[in-house]
Amino acid sequence: MKNKKSITKTLILGICGLIIIGLFAYPLPFYIQKPGSADPLDPIVSVDGGTESEGDMHLVTIRSGKASPIMYLWATITDYYEIIPEKQLLQDITDEEYQQMQLLMMENSQEQSTVVAYEAAEEEITINFNGVYVVAVMEGVPAEDKLETGDVIVAVDGEEIKEADDLTDYVSNKKNAGDSIVLTIEREELIEEVEIELVSLEQLDGKPGIGISLVTDRKVEVDPKLTFETGKTGGPSAGLMFALEIYDQLTEEDITQGYQVCGTGEIDYEGNIGRIGGVDKKIVAADKAGCDIFFVPNEQNSETSNYVQARETADDIQTEMEIVPVDHFNDALGYLQSK
Repeated sequence: MKNKKSITKTLILGICGLIIIGLFAYPLPFYIQKPGSADPLDPIVSVDGGTESEGDMHLVTIRSGKASPIMYLWATITDYYEIIPEKQLLQDITDEEYQQMQLLMMENSQEQSTVVAYEAAEEEITINFNGVYVVAVMEGVPAEDKLETGDVIVAVDGEEIKEADDLTDYVSNKKNAGDSIVLTIEREELIEEVEIELVSLEQLDGKPGIGISLVTDRKVEVDPKLTFETGKTGGPSAGLMFALEIYDQLTEEDITQGYQVCGTGEIDYEGNIGRIGGVDKKIVAADKAGCDIFFVPNEQNSETSNYVQARETADDIQTEMEIVPVDHFNDALGYLQSK
């Protein structure tokens, strides 16, 4: 009888242990996004012979991870935690492809910010075009069996491709789904041609397309030399802050003015600042890090802009940070220079 009770107790404890493990570890088809950190950019961005500043520019991040049952429940009752369905986040690509896409977008962001900052500082810069990278391929399209993340497309139907727009413009002139194009691609240092059938895409309002995401492969050479150490951080939203940090190191002027400067926003090669996701979480992260200024995309005074959401969040958490709307790199630079 004693052995029977002992066995029963062991089984109950084992079942309870499995339930507890499941609550903390079982992956649900959701992701949780929450405020991350606001890290100084000095150790991340380095210009050879760059000048030092009294203040700091900061890279502001969001933390994202697969939801467990416990994390899901916690997110439902915690401010600025967001539950995102896996399908909505990944958009018909695998988690591995999504992570690879985020890293490629980070690389592209670094390149764009480099061009903007070096041109603004009137430093030496050379840009060479080497085709376009395949960032992701949609599920269920003919291209899925022909293209892979990381492929470099160098030509379409024999015509050289320098930028992503070259390919999208070429395909947009095709009128019928079912038509085919021949892409010349570079994969693992080998050149090959693949024939791709175009399909009607909902994202293009039914017009024919390939069903891939692209990033232009540019080789940017600068003097003085520049290095980034971003590790596994991905996404395009650090572009504005990278550009400000690079410019600050390139010039004698201390544009930080001794302030702790945070911000977010995708940047293009002309210095325009674009919308990003999760701005509310970034405001919370920057506030916790003690930042003084936060730059945020203004989107030409749109009523649904990142700035509007950032302002609402700032009011909600009663931060003393200055929330500054910007549409261009020069807006942020001019604001700092006028402090």
